[in-house]
Amino acid sequence: MEFNVKYVTTAAVGMSMLGAVGIFLTGGGILQPVFAILCLSGAGLSVLIYKYGYFIIPLATSRMRIVQIMEGNFEIPPAQDVILKQVGGLYYASSFLNVKIYESTTDKSPEENVIYSEYFERAISSVRFPVKFAMMVYVKDMSLHRLKLETKHAEAQLRLSREREKPDPDVLRVDRYEKEVGYYENQLNRLVSGVKPMGAITYVMTTAVGVSKEGATATAKAQANELRATISNALNVEVVALQGDEMLRCFNWEHIIPPTQDAMDQAVL
Repeated sequence: MEFNVKYVTTAAVGMSMLGAVGIFLTGGGILQPVFAILCLSGAGLSVLIYKYGYFIIPLATSRMRIVQIMEGNFEIPPAQDVILKQVGGLYYASSFLNVKIYESTTDKSPEENVIYSEYFERAISSVRFPVKFAMMVYVKDMSLHRLKLETKHAEAQLRLSREREKPDPDVLRVDRYEKEVGYYENQLNRLVSGVKPMGAITYVMTTAVGVSKEGATATAKAQANELRATISNALNVEVVALQGDEMLRCFNWEHIIPPTQDAMDQAVL
């Protein structure tokens, strides 16, 4: 079964508009409650897809075995964890990872930056297939940014304290959480000193080829898992496999990135 998010969104908006028009035309008639329910259902569905599509769409497609078809003959399988395309009788599958880096090179000494670069080079040199690293950097809008940082700082502190309170805390996880707390503290200090806040998004893309969809998908997943372990262990950062709307967002960024600060902030919320 094929599926297109645009069709679902359009149908939801259409339901809402049809219900609104029906309420107006019936003028209090017996069908007014029906049109009211139709309007609310359409509006609710469109809002859910907009806010929680990254969770709802993969869940629905995997349960119903739905394949999403996109422009350019790209398709997303029911699991929503790779993007597929057939070229010349072969299938290409691409997988995306989000790399959450909580340390900036400006926060490190020259010696630490050299060591960090060496760790990165060693990690990449062990990978036997092509990998694409992408980073988008932009100046954030000051409005509400400090409140968001304070909230994330408090959440990071809570995670750190919980891990430390465990009978046998994970040393690597404690170190990662300490870096996260330090990152947010540094960002807050920069705001106080008048430095404009910068946003950075880093993701990794890997592609595999196979004679079947299943073969290409399995190879792409294996490569993504290898990358995830390699990057996480070498740099002690959090690496998350992307799927659904978050994966599709990175795929779209390969062609066109958000043109404004507001658009970028909205994209990563």
